[in-house]
Amino acid sequence: IVYQCKNLVMRTVMAAELNVLAHQLDRISERSWQYRDFTLNSLRDAIREVIACYPVYRTYINAYAGLTDERDKAIVISAVREAERRNPVLSSAIFEFLRKTLLLQYPAGPDEAGRNEQNLFVMRFQQFTGPVMAKGVEDTASYIYNPLISLCEVGGSPQQFGLPVEEFHRHNMQRNQSKPHSFIATSTHDSKRGEDVRARINVLSEIPEEWRSALNRWSGLNKDKKTLIDGEPAPDRNEEYLIYQTLLGTYPPREVTHEEMAVYGGRIRDYMLKAIREAKVHTSWISPNTAYEEAVTRFVTDILEPSSAFLTDFESLNGPVATCGMYNSLSQVVLKIFSPGVPDIYQGNELWAFNLTDPDNRRPVDFEQRKRLLKELRKELTTSQDLARLAETLLTDSHDGRVKLYVAWRSLNYRRDNSALFSAGKYLPLNSAGAKKNHLCAFAWQKGKQQLVIAAPRLVAGLVGKTGKAPTGSEVWGNTYLILPRRPRVHNYRNIFTGEDVNVQEESKEVLRLADVFKTLPVAVLESVAARD
Repeated sequence: IVYQCKNLVMRTVMAAELNVLAHQLDRISERSWQYRDFTLNSLRDAIREVIACYPVYRTYINAYAGLTDERDKAIVISAVREAERRNPVLSSAIFEFLRKTLLLQYPAGPDEAGRNEQNLFVMRFQQFTGPVMAKGVEDTASYIYNPLISLCEVGGSPQQFGLPVEEFHRHNMQRNQSKPHSFIATSTHDSKRGEDVRARINVLSEIPEEWRSALNRWSGLNKDKKTLIDGEPAPDRNEEYLIYQTLLGTYPPREVTHEEMAVYGGRIRDYMLKAIREAKVHTSWISPNTAYEEAVTRFVTDILEPSSAFLTDFESLNGPVATCGMYNSLSQVVLKIFSPGVPDIYQGNELWAFNLTDPDNRRPVDFEQRKRLLKELRKELTTSQDLARLAETLLTDSHDGRVKLYVAWRSLNYRRDNSALFSAGKYLPLNSAGAKKNHLCAFAWQKGKQQLVIAAPRLVAGLVGKTGKAPTGSEVWGNTYLILPRRPRVHNYRNIFTGEDVNVQEESKEVLRLADVFKTLPVAVLESVAARD
């Protein structure tokens, strides 16, 4: 899909830039009797095919300094080889010429004018591959390849369905050693979907049978809402699949007014119009198919009617998905803020932000509301000092997003006040034992006798199912334990979110019961209270 989409982009919206490169390469070929017989069209085809096979946005060959590192060399060789394999009708000599040109082997001869021409081509070629990748992958393929749309994200890998916890820790330790001040961003101005949207959609990976059953029902319920355009139903099955995932990721977490629902419907219609144009399958920005676009927007309007049978059925799956997605989001906040690196919070994401791609994620943010809510949280802590009760209330009223604000606020304050622990401390992956051990991601920061334990649930749907209950307490976690570092030996910890003390259990190893760790809130950051040698 990526290969086809990059080719499409270079044949249409970026054809002029490709043509400039082809003419430049043609001038280079004219300088050598070995290569001057190559036609302009064949050179253009070779450039296009090699770029379509590029596995990265760009290489960083410094042509004017004559510098090519082994990584970039391997990328060029691999891309040329793949392009040659895909195009047996193009002469292999053309691909050899392009490879030598890109690797600064100067096939056009050693004279200075030829070298300058070739150096300029190499630099412009590298400037071109990045935009082609962006337009081909981010702005085309990402709207076509829809198995799990939460994976189709800028910088993501749609073919990578998650990582083992061990791999997560390996990446964290590597970042802590080599790039401790790099940004950790879960949402940006350029995200295809906001962090809370992806957290919801990820739940579908845990419930494939329920998801398949719902798709079959919804497809049947909405069949008569499609329109035949040129003999084919609009939206097509792939677009319909995108719509359902989008609704699950963005549907309001509480009851809304008629006016609010109308605004939401408008957002989804605008998003789908952009999505089908970016996909360039039935319509595009350059050549809009008005009839097809109207059919898709009409479909969205009809299925979101309050009287729609689909909407009633949709609620039965959306409720559990939204609930589990909320817990995923809280885990994501804690892991992001306490992992090595500099956590970044995109505007508006202090509360739930079910944003889609731009311009949806660039709507005005109500910062006054966020300041007011934060002020109220500060006041409540000052007057009551009962963190556990506050955390429990926030979780119960989770639809308003204050629980996310609270977790982020407390986490950021702790990281600021204990900066030496994260800049000079050691990152320690933690293991667990028991029936639910695969549902935990945990690590510790340690500096001298100071220790901080971070614990967050994962694969939450497997913990709570359709019950809607929070993944807290012994009913969920049973006899599952978190295994602590051997040194320093700590008597007990205190949860920075709830103020609850969590005592170390003396088993064959020193452990914490997850039923105690997640007693009130389904995420935990535990600071050591007392340590002994």
